[in-house]
Parts: sequence; C-alpha cells; structure tokens
Amino acid sequence: MNFSRAARLVLFTLWFAVSALAAAPTPRPNIILLLCDDLGYGDLSCFAHPDIRTPHLDQLAREGTRFTDCYSASPVCSPSRAGLMTGRTPNRLGIRDWIPPQSGIFLRPAEITVAQLLKKAGYHTFHAGKWHLNSRTDGSEPTPGDAGFDHWFYTQNNASPSHLNPRNFIRNGQPAGPLIGPSSHIVVAEATRWLDATKRAADAPFFLNLWFHETHEPVAATEEFLALYPDEKNPNRRHYLGAASQMDAAVGQLLRYLDDHGLRDNTFIYFSSDNGPETLKRYKGAERSYGSPGPLRGMKLHVTEAGYRVPGIIRWPSHVAAGATSAEPICNLDFLPTACALAGITPPIDRALDGANLLPLFAGQPLARPHPLYWQYDFSIGKPWTLALRDGPWKLLADATLAQVELYNLVADLGETQNLATKHPERVRAMTATLRKLCIEIAAEGAQSGNPTARTPMTKKGN
Repeated sequence: MNFSRAARLVLFTLWFAVSALAAAPTPRPNIILLLCDDLGYGDLSCFAHPDIRTPHLDQLAREGTRFTDCYSASPVCSPSRAGLMTGRTPNRLGIRDWIPPQSGIFLRPAEITVAQLLKKAGYHTFHAGKWHLNSRTDGSEPTPGDAGFDHWFYTQNNASPSHLNPRNFIRNGQPAGPLIGPSSHIVVAEATRWLDATKRAADAPFFLNLWFHETHEPVAATEEFLALYPDEKNPNRRHYLGAASQMDAAVGQLLRYLDDHGLRDNTFIYFSSDNGPETLKRYKGAERSYGSPGPLRGMKLHVTEAGYRVPGIIRWPSHVAAGATSAEPICNLDFLPTACALAGITPPIDRALDGANLLPLFAGQPLARPHPLYWQYDFSIGKPWTLALRDGPWKLLADATLAQVELYNLVADLGETQNLATKHPERVRAMTATLRKLCIEIAAEGAQSGNPTARTPMTKKGN
C-alpha cells in the first residue's frame, strides 16, 4: 500500500502523539490520611457494628479495600501518631505514652516526617485536627508547621470543651477563637477552603492530614446525628453513636468535594484510627465511651489485639481493588513508605524504618517488611503483657522481661483465647529471640532521642 507524503506525515504525527502520551509520566496522586481518635475495631457498620450508621465510610470501603488486619503503631494516642508520621516504632523516638501538657515531650526535630518528605517532593501539605505530638503550643516546641505542613490548624490534644463548638484550635500559630459546629466538620471545612483558596488541586499534588477528634472523650453529637438513633434509651451511648455518624458525615463532605472537583480518580485515601476504644468510665468524664472492640480481646491501653487492631480502608480508583476485603496484616507505620512510593521518592536511609511500602500488595505481590510487626507499651493495663510480635498468623505476647509469653494463631483464634505456647516451643523460642533483639535495639535508640525516659505523668484524663 502506497501512502502520499502528506498521509505519511499525518501518520507520523499521530504515532508521535500517541507515543508521547504513552511515555508521559502518570500524575502523582494526591494523598489523604483520615485518622480517628479512639475509634474501635467494631465501630463502623462496615466492620459489623450492629447500630452505628456510617454510610460514607461504608461507601469508601465499597469503592476501595477493607483491611481486617489493620494495626496502629501503639495502643495509645501520642506514640501511635508519632509512628504514623515517621514510619518508626514510637519507642525509638522516646515517645512511650500519651503526652500531657507542659511535659517537655514532643516529636523531636531530628525525626523526618512524611509531610517533610512530600513537601520536599513538591506536594502541598495541610494538617487539621488533633496533633498531640507536642506538650506546649506557645511556640517553644515544634508545631505541625515544623513537621512539614504548609498550613496547619490544630489542637494540642482534645477539642475543648468538647467536639461541639471548640475554642482551642490554633491556625498557623495563632488562636482561631471560638468555632461553631462539630470538630470533624470544622476540620473538613478548613481543608476544602484551603484547597479552594490556593487552587492547590490544580497546580501540584496535595497531602491532606486530617486527624478527627471523634470518638475520644469528651464525646458530643449534634441533634442532627442524635436523631439517627431514636430507639437508643441511654443518652450517653446515644451521643457515642451520634459522634461516630457525625465524623462519618464529615468524611462524606470531603468525598463529595473530591467528586465535584474531579479529584476522585487521582487521590489515594487511607482511613484508620490511632488506637482501640476507650474503656467506659475508666476516668472521670469517660461516661460516653461506648466504643466496641468487636470480637477482639482487650481495649485501648492493652497489648492484646483490641488495643491496636483498628479499622482500615484504602481507596485509590483503578489501583486498589473496589469492594475487596484483605486479611493481609498492615500497620499505620506503613503509611510513610507507601506515601514515598506514591510520590516517587526514596524513604530515609539513614535510620531504621519499621513500616513497609504497601503498593506491591495491590499488584498481588508480597510485602517486604524489615521485621515482624512489633508493639511495646510499658504501661499496659492488661498486665503482665507489655510486648507483642506478629509474624504471619502468629502472635506472641510477652511481659517486660520476656519471662512470661503466650502464643496465638490469630487466623484460627481472633479473640486470643487459646494459648499455644506449649504446643509450639520452637516457634516461641524463635519469636522470643526476635522480640528480644528488637527490644534491645529500640531501647538503645529511644534513650538517645532527647525525650525524657521517665514514665509520662499519668492523670485521670487526657490520653
């Protein structure tokens, strides 16, 4: 077949255009982290809560993958958040418990955060909500701005006086004053205003770090969300149910914004919780702590599963399977290496990282973990257990000296009811040796962190 010169030119032009398009790099995705506070493993309807209505998070799960074996880095707030920001077991950072005001404990500047890495890579970075990684807000300790966020709108710890109409938010170093509405809705509104005002979505990818106060005490829900539970006779439990739905509605507002602005398809969303649910009436003011651990053993502050196994949902259209459920153990420590992979950058190589890049998982490949999943909480309520290690289906619990241990197969025994230590002595010895090695390594690094090594002062409330 003969082609004229003009025809050949047209064909060459089309071939060049198609080739250039095929070779063009895929735009880096926007990244959104949604973190709840004290939301239990069983506190969403898509995680089998019998009463709580969470239609927007259920939608997120239908459009993404629900992780049944998702873990936080710690069974308590500040260490969990420190691990999430750095990809490092929090005891390496000297953050071993929740951070009380004025304690002098904070995320040290020598640590490298996911926000700093993404900002350096050209992402616009935003934080709103709870922080709890410093003890003072007067500028004498690092703020979210020092941790890599372009815009930051935060509370040191809990919203005050409650989730409703908080008065203690700080915006870029200045008190924001009294605010109207539920905290989670205020957080999402701040994020969407920031996106609108600066047109962040149009000129570069963004990282939104939204850390909701719900469902931590003091729990409070508006009449709109209390009305969803007319048959609940206990007013305190009704507020807890309403607060969970209130947070879910805020997520719905964010999802609608993404849809309306054409951002859905190129946005990676990770939803989780900082630790397990609070125990009812553990401290004065915890009268509305009706969170559910589901089938798990323990609660927040325990080193058994309910302390740190939390809801996990990831949505990234065309990359993460929609409507899928995964039993692959993942951890919030994995967020930093995963975000680096999404941004096409290398994680820090001058320090130990404890998380793994999750992207191979979505391609049907195994995860490359540096070591089995590890937890240490020296002040655990569930004595004598302060240490835990998960390797595949196997979970080892240990006391601080590793003199007492228990072994569970979590696939066969989710509730940790059948101690198999005497039936598998070789496995116990091997896992104990791994646990001991990690303990020694992590303790040595934590001692050099600059944070006080004494126990965090424990009060009746605040964590």
